[in-house]
Amino acid sequence: MNQEVAVSVVLPAYNEAATLAGTVETTLSTLDAFLPAGSFEVLVAEDGCDDDTPEIATRLAGDDDRVRHIHSDERLGRGGALVRAFEAADGETLAYLDTDLATDMTHLETLIESVRTGEYDVATGSRLLGASDADRPANRDVPSKVFNRLVRLFLRSSVHDHQCGFKAFSREVFEDVVPTIDDDHWFWDTELLVRAQRAGYRVNEFPVAWTPKGDTKVDFVRDVLGMGGGILRTWWQVIVAPRITRRVTLAAGTLLTVLAVVLMTQYLEVSSVLDAIEGADLALVAVSALVYALSWPVRGVRYRDILAELGFEEGVGFLTGAVFVSQTGNLVFPARAGDAVRAYVVKTRRRVPYPAGFASLAVERVFDLLTITLLAGVVFLGLAATGATSLTGLASTVAGGHQSGQLAVTVAGGIGVIAIAAVGLIVASASSDSNLVRRGVRSISTDAYADTVAGVIERFVGDVQAVASDRRAFVRVGASSLLIWTLDVVTALVVFAAFDVSAAPATLLAVGFFAVSVGNLAKVLPLSPGGIGLYEGAFALLVTGLSPVGFSVALAVAIVDHAVKNVVTVIGGLVSMAVLNVSLTTAVEEGQEVEATPTE
Repeated sequence: MNQEVAVSVVLPAYNEAATLAGTVETTLSTLDAFLPAGSFEVLVAEDGCDDDTPEIATRLAGDDDRVRHIHSDERLGRGGALVRAFEAADGETLAYLDTDLATDMTHLETLIESVRTGEYDVATGSRLLGASDADRPANRDVPSKVFNRLVRLFLRSSVHDHQCGFKAFSREVFEDVVPTIDDDHWFWDTELLVRAQRAGYRVNEFPVAWTPKGDTKVDFVRDVLGMGGGILRTWWQVIVAPRITRRVTLAAGTLLTVLAVVLMTQYLEVSSVLDAIEGADLALVAVSALVYALSWPVRGVRYRDILAELGFEEGVGFLTGAVFVSQTGNLVFPARAGDAVRAYVVKTRRRVPYPAGFASLAVERVFDLLTITLLAGVVFLGLAATGATSLTGLASTVAGGHQSGQLAVTVAGGIGVIAIAAVGLIVASASSDSNLVRRGVRSISTDAYADTVAGVIERFVGDVQAVASDRRAFVRVGASSLLIWTLDVVTALVVFAAFDVSAAPATLLAVGFFAVSVGNLAKVLPLSPGGIGLYEGAFALLVTGLSPVGFSVALAVAIVDHAVKNVVTVIGGLVSMAVLNVSLTTAVEEGQEVEATPTE
């Protein structure tokens, strides 16, 4: 390490062959104007370029001992390249500039001296302060303002412009804050400022003159997925998670149970729920709950088999609890938010990486959809073969049914088609010689960050294919899926018995399988928490149309059946949270340890 160097300026460079030499020359001359000779260095953080940038950087370093070339054979991302260069830097004051020099270099002295003198710990140029001079085109200005307002709102930052590529900070900030930053690409700048503020460091944001260089456009993958995801992740980590203790978690679990039961009365008429419960044999309702409870260990076994194919051996007990917790979240919150909870739990507690965690969930969903679609199709064909129904009759039943039932059956049909199409796409991507995933991502994004996103998706799809391509695993997971959904149907049939429904057993069995399958397909679309309303609508409409059971009785059976399943789910989720001690604060801490440990 050169002890004389006090200031290190990093230039992140990815395919900058056309401008790099001029940028380095301008940076050196500007630093030389206000810093003593020998007290500064310029590091070119060359990030896996595929043009002449590496050769130019090497030549510049050879011609001037104040210049150093930090080379990388592969893309590290903007943040990753900066961190690597700062780790190699000698200075106590660290800075970086965008290589296009869009920010007027007359501000460089203010940037460096703000930190070097000890007045501030972090300094950043701003294009969004009142005194800033930045004539930006709308395609840059509007997205930037929206992004920065969201950061200020969600992450409680006092900075106005988080993405200006003109920043400096002390060595202390680098060693203390940078290890806590998760992003390694475009969001790195924002996360640095947010975490530095929360750690109590003094930040100087000052206005700069800024001139756009080159053409740019809003990139879907980088700006929407990358930046938006970064805001949500950081919001959870720095705002929400620190406030959630074990006591809060258990209290929230109790509230979750109450809320789930209340929601069942909000998506359906309260009087219908009460009438349904009053008309049922409670002993048989209790039996139906026991039958449904039997399906949960099978869910744990299935999830174990799926993870085993991805290279992770876990216990059935833990996995059953994780499924309980995630399904309870799915019951209460729309958009299947509980799935993310399960991926988070298995990552922090059992070292299962996020891509594998979400891929295992995708495999589970694919098998669920295929199984209930298969059950619905087979039973429908059986009904048609025996003359019990036909396509025309079914269409007439749907057309003449209640509006909620019509919507539910329509949704179910669409979900079934999508399930089959999704499997077809996975098979096509597995058998194709071309890279369909990367081609698809590239069709909506031209930014280099698309390669990172494509890599994650490729790993995700590869994990799904790993299970689907193993014949034995496919049979095991398929058999457990069939058992799970058969128990789901048997639960409904026991509820039918609780209402003393007068229908031929064979008819009731066939219609029950069909109605439960279509009802479950309908509630896949997250129009309401737990699919409440959609399930009952499809179930009651099909039972009424395909059997002598009246609509009021069919609706009553659907309500009680769904209520039984929801109550078993939330009670199991609450018990699992208590037994597994799922404290999100602890999970975050353990998750950091997992990220620091290489996993295959």
